Amino acid sequence: MVNVRLGDIAPNFQSETSQGKIDFHQFIDGKWTILFSHPDDYLIGLSANNAESHKGWIKDIDALSPNGPGLEFPIIADEDRKVSELYGMLDHLDATNVDKKGIPFTVRTVFIIDPEKKIRLTLAYPASTGRSFPEILRVIDSLQLGDKHKITTPANWKKGDDVIIHPSVQGEKVKELFGDDVKTVYPYLRFTSDPSKKQTA
Repeated sequence: MVNVRLGDIAPNFQSETSQGKIDFHQFIDGKWTILFSHPDDYLIGLSANNAESHKGWIKDIDALSPNGPGLEFPIIADEDRKVSELYGMLDHLDATNVDKKGIPFTVRTVFIIDPEKKIRLTLAYPASTGRSFPEILRVIDSLQLGDKHKITTPANWKKGDDVIIHPSVQGEKVKELFGDDVKTVYPYLRFTSDPSKKQTA
């Protein structure tokens, strides 16, 4: 099993999906990507089922949202668990989360991968707990804002809230980047308005 860590290049693989065969690195090239796993059908996404099972599940999902766009991302077929093992997604905690052959299904794992194919976030929820998509979107907002501006985001930050000026920004560079919009709590803790608000104002 590969130990995938923050900053690592996302491991590449080729796989059948609900939208045809893909090479993962080609598919994600130059884009922000969310790779997540789902314990079983009945997400890109990954489930330890075959492509035919995925197609039936997609019909069920689409039927629940008849006015929506439908399921637009490919679901990776991972019957042999090779991708699941590559990314460390298999459930070793819940002995009941297994297929008919006793092979573990995946837990609800989330990887956020940046346009350079680097792992920027990993989350793992037990199979019994649904993930928080508002939190995943919040993290993507934070990562993209931090990549564009020299800032970090505090605990419980939401888009539009004040951000922290990165500690590496010192001296005249602070004024150059943030003007007079700086609230200093400590020399290492300086807040400024969300830079994305300034761009839309």
